[in-house]
Amino acid sequence: MKSFLVLLMALTANALANVFVKVAAVSLVRSENIAHFFLNSMKNLYTWLALFCFAVAFVLYALSLTRLKLSVAYPIMTSAGFVLVSLFSHFLFKESVTVTKIIGMIVIVAGIWLVSV
Repeated sequence: MKSFLVLLMALTANALANVFVKVAAVSLVRSENIAHFFLNSMKNLYTWLALFCFAVAFVLYALSLTRLKLSVAYPIMTSAGFVLVSLFSHFLFKESVTVTKIIGMIVIVAGIWLVSV
């Protein structure tokens, strides 16, 4: 049970990292020059929060894999992470959630669960 809690913490950190990447990207000035974009990214607090959350997610995910099968942990990480990011996107960025998207998420979660059994 503790391993699943660690996995839940890892997927939450991963979802938060993606949210921070989005916030950072929106706040950056668009530039054709990749070097300019990179330098501006490195000055952005949300970029650093995203990198920190990705690092935490990596460590927690690796820790969960010491006790869980990869064939179980990865499907949970991807499907639950997808749903969590979709929820964050809806509530934080006002992205639409249609009935079709909800059905799609249910099908994805069910499919990944079936593959991992």
